[in-house]
Amino acid sequence: MQFYKYEGTGNDFVMIDNRALQFPKDDIKLIEKICDRRFGVGADGLILLENDESSDFKMVYYNSDGNESSMCGNGGRCLVAFAKKLGIIENQAVFIAVDGLHNATIDDKGIVSLQMKDVDEVHEHENHVFLNTGSPHHVQLVEDLNIFDVRNEGAKIRYGDLYGKAGSNVNFVTQTDEDKFTLRTYERGVEDETLSCGTGATAVAIAMKATGKTGSSVIQLRVAGGELEVSFTEKNGFFTQVFLKGPATFVFEGNIKFN
Repeated sequence: MQFYKYEGTGNDFVMIDNRALQFPKDDIKLIEKICDRRFGVGADGLILLENDESSDFKMVYYNSDGNESSMCGNGGRCLVAFAKKLGIIENQAVFIAVDGLHNATIDDKGIVSLQMKDVDEVHEHENHVFLNTGSPHHVQLVEDLNIFDVRNEGAKIRYGDLYGKAGSNVNFVTQTDEDKFTLRTYERGVEDETLSCGTGATAVAIAMKATGKTGSSVIQLRVAGGELEVSFTEKNGFFTQVFLKGPATFVFEGNIKFN
């Protein structure tokens, strides 16, 4: 089966056109192997593009551990670029994902702006913020982010008592300007730090606005893999018109052998 490799600010994905429903979706070990960086293609996740009666296409997302997961923002942006490559869309898309319908646009330079879900609950705690932007996210300000032990400290929070068996993605953040933040993310399912996390960047932007760290509604976010922008409209703690914007880049294509 043919696959396509895409990356969005270093968050990389194996894309498969599954409109004919040929991919063995219940084969967790196969998905895990495809995502393995030594024995497979190598990726943070695998995404199937499928037909949908009410929208342009359907997004089915799997973490690199082989399990179907919650919404992936960078993956959604890359899927829009993939749909354009397949000729399904031109410069606009409406697609269904696990958390509902998403609108998106893509320009000729491959910059994708993806509308994320509305956020009506931001839980502020003494040392962190928790919110769901399609996936659950813990947001925590830290000093010396460059030398911070994201993998170990993130795992402690992800597997700790705070979030129970389901766990949470964990974002560590430093503010660099009034509307600029740098973040590093530990992603559940990948069980390691990734170069970028779209729902994490969205969560950080909303959390920083909700806690008064910024007055801006357009936030610039630096991740290890590049730059993202999150914009939104906020009224009385309710965030709507939430958009995640950044590059989605085709890397290479090939064929997967199943046995």
